[in-house]
Amino acid sequence: MSYRVVCYINQFYGGKGGEEVADFKPELVEGPVGPGLELQRLFGDEARVIGTVICGDGYYAEHIEKARVECLKIVEELKPDLFIAGPAFNAGRYGVACGDICAAVTKSLGIPSLTGMFPENPGVELYRAQTFIVQTEGSARDMKQALTSMARLGLKLLKGEPLGPAYEEGYIHRGIRKNFFKEKRGSLRAIDMLLQKIAGQEFRTEYEMPAFKKIPPAPPIKDIKHATIALVTSGGIVPRGNPDRLRVSSAESYAKYDISGLDDLTPDEFESIHGGYDRMWANLDPDVVVPLDVMRELEGEGVFGKLHLYLYTTTGTGTSVANAERFGQEIGRELKEAGVDGVILTST
Repeated sequence: MSYRVVCYINQFYGGKGGEEVADFKPELVEGPVGPGLELQRLFGDEARVIGTVICGDGYYAEHIEKARVECLKIVEELKPDLFIAGPAFNAGRYGVACGDICAAVTKSLGIPSLTGMFPENPGVELYRAQTFIVQTEGSARDMKQALTSMARLGLKLLKGEPLGPAYEEGYIHRGIRKNFFKEKRGSLRAIDMLLQKIAGQEFRTEYEMPAFKKIPPAPPIKDIKHATIALVTSGGIVPRGNPDRLRVSSAESYAKYDISGLDDLTPDEFESIHGGYDRMWANLDPDVVVPLDVMRELEGEGVFGKLHLYLYTTTGTGTSVANAERFGQEIGRELKEAGVDGVILTST
């Protein structure tokens, strides 16, 4: 028996182009394309890639509900036994699209789905409970290994074979706990792990906990009357037309704009391009996201010393932790060098 597999890839891996065609609408190509060619080789005679859905990262991110319906309709008509998206590695928009369409396929069609991502891809946190996500490295240099792991897991899902723990099967754990019988009771296993840890040996916990960085809060500003304050936002406020082409979600960059001669962010000159909230009120009055008007009033009243010359802006929705951390370090370095004493960081 040869199982039927449908793949999903973005415009780049589909051979349509790069960011200039990120608004490419969903299209079906018969047979395997791009990464699907290697998947087909790995499947051998056990499974056949019957079609590939190609969709632009920008189109899916900016029209997520519409794109989901369009892609799902294509997949449903092909009647696959398995759906595979990506791998997306650490590409934020691509990861969200892969996770979203996989979750939709499994929920609507009742078939297994899987994709591949770097653990810090925002798609992991959003969709790992709804689909299988094979753990990959951060870039396409890991393509061969990623596809090998995806093909192996895909065949196990197709055949209905029992799966072991996530780390053994190569996918990111889904938050599902299962009971297993062990030769030793829990207290003895815990002591064994403790002894291994003390001895500097490798060990693995049976219940992994999320690890978060502990960032100490900054000390209070000692002399607010003479302090320089900067405005930073993840609310996507930019000059009209978005001259630096910031992404509406899964940001990979930020921008800074001179506000030294402005007392107000007017809707004629500024707008929000953020993809994660209703922008209507922000576009009627951008000051509701970046309160430049109020800051000028407080500056004039002498509440603080002066406002920094530049506004720093990006979008927060879907942005990876790694990118957000990089933005913070780079912006913070600039502000420190400019003698800024404090920052008002606004979101949505």
